Amino acid sequence: MHTTTRGHHSEAATVESSWSTAARATLHCLTGCAIGEVLGMVIAAALGLGTTTSIALSVALAFLFGYALTLRPLLAAGLPFRRAGGVALAADTVSISVMEVMDNLFLLAVPGAMAAGLADGLFWWSLAASLAVAFFATVPVNRALIAHGKGHAVVHAQHSH
Repeated sequence: MHTTTRGHHSEAATVESSWSTAARATLHCLTGCAIGEVLGMVIAAALGLGTTTSIALSVALAFLFGYALTLRPLLAAGLPFRRAGGVALAADTVSISVMEVMDNLFLLAVPGAMAAGLADGLFWWSLAASLAVAFFATVPVNRALIAHGKGHAVVHAQHSH
């Protein structure tokens, strides 16, 4: 499980950059994003918020929960909060950003999805489908990041110390 980046060894690049590693990293990221996205959309639908506010709330919560799921094991491993926060930002920012762009573009493209209520099947179907689209769009991004010692490779480097 050793990879190099343009002939230079990097601690963060010691994580194998296979498709399965990228899929696992993306699934980890998707978990936090999904919690935030679903919670944001449910709150927005329940309160009757508009599209822009719904998306802003969902994106903010996706980042919050995404970072929190990365922070938790780092803090438990004894990293100081500031260092753990930096690792979480480095590990998840690009991945969460890609997921949120793809997720919300899909929701905006489905007619009526943003106006659907909590009791409407369209609300739940489009939300689930948008998360699946976001996952598949983000796996190659995470694979490239890991291959270059970035993204979740940064988290794995912290666990090896």
